[in-house]
Amino acid sequence: MDASVDRQESLPISSDTLLARLDEWGLRYELYDHVPLRTVEDAKSVETMMFVPGEKALRVKNLYLRDKKKRNYLVTLEQDREIDLKALGTQLGIGNLSFGSADRLFEHLGVRPGAVTPLAMINGSSKGVRFFMDSAFDNADRVYMHPLVNDRTVAMKREDMLVFFERIGVTPEWIGES
Repeated sequence: MDASVDRQESLPISSDTLLARLDEWGLRYELYDHVPLRTVEDAKSVETMMFVPGEKALRVKNLYLRDKKKRNYLVTLEQDREIDLKALGTQLGIGNLSFGSADRLFEHLGVRPGAVTPLAMINGSSKGVRFFMDSAFDNADRVYMHPLVNDRTVAMKREDMLVFFERIGVTPEWIGES
């Protein structure tokens, strides 16, 4: 399914609406338009156009997961971190995890595959989605992520992301070693 800006009006909150809220809340970001990115490898192909030399950038991958009790989780990790779902479930104290379906992803986070992002917690917070964030976030100057569509990327300062989470009533749970 198309997760680009051309389909944003079919989302519960469009990318444009999200960006307008960030502006309204005084949160700073840089916006980059690019080809649709569906994988970490796709993202690596456009990285050089976005990154500021010398900055500590956190480039992320995002996993929408469910457990056997049908509870929903968004896990945001540094893009090159290796993932073992069984070990991750044990680390989080959740048990067995599996990837959620595209339909459930849309229902709980309001995005399509390829556009999963911590910013989707603007939808997930009211749906009971638990959010886990890589502790590498603590060492980042800026975080690069999709604004609910996969042909845009925003770069936000760490402090502004924390204010975003506060505004939407989300307290990230930290995982990994920083």
